[in-house]
Amino acid sequence: GVDFARVLRAFLRQDPNVILIGEIRDMETAKIASQAALTGHLVLATMHTNNALQAVTRLVEIGVEPFLVAPSIIGVMSQRLVRMVCGSCKAPYRPSPELLSRYFTWQGSLPEIFFYRGKGCPDCGGTGYSGRLAIHEIFIMNESIRSMVARNASILEIEAEARRSGFQAMRYDGMKKVLRGLTTLEEIERVTTAEEELAGF
Repeated sequence: GVDFARVLRAFLRQDPNVILIGEIRDMETAKIASQAALTGHLVLATMHTNNALQAVTRLVEIGVEPFLVAPSIIGVMSQRLVRMVCGSCKAPYRPSPELLSRYFTWQGSLPEIFFYRGKGCPDCGGTGYSGRLAIHEIFIMNESIRSMVARNASILEIEAEARRSGFQAMRYDGMKKVLRGLTTLEEIERVTTAEEELAGF
């Protein structure tokens, strides 16, 4: 029978420049993808993980040796969809100082910050939302993290080093879109976790 891994090997024999893998979900596919990346092919693939950093450790968990994972990854992007504030009934409001202190630090007087929410109208069916947009996080592999992955470091160690290198979690991108009036704080809290801290605000 023909399975996904066999088809992928057949593609490699054609010497493509770019390989797109719909989803990596088993050890054989993951190993072939890693080996293809190591032999000069640009491999684009999807995986089901909670965030970008977990994609790295997930490959190790399903059976790819850490020394193969480390040099084969260039970067990982993760995304989630949030509802957009309805443009027809969007209105600004000033969040309370208590709410702001959960997400921002500041010196001196309280900054003038406005969030937005939809009041509900016929255009949005009374929900205050219309349409969706993505919030993202992008993890770029560097040599320091590459060496950590090669020695099978924990996700917590990798995350700490990624943050030192400038990695910003998905909640950070979400908050930028809240400040631009594209979505609501409630949506960001719904689709992200408190652990995805807002370093930088």
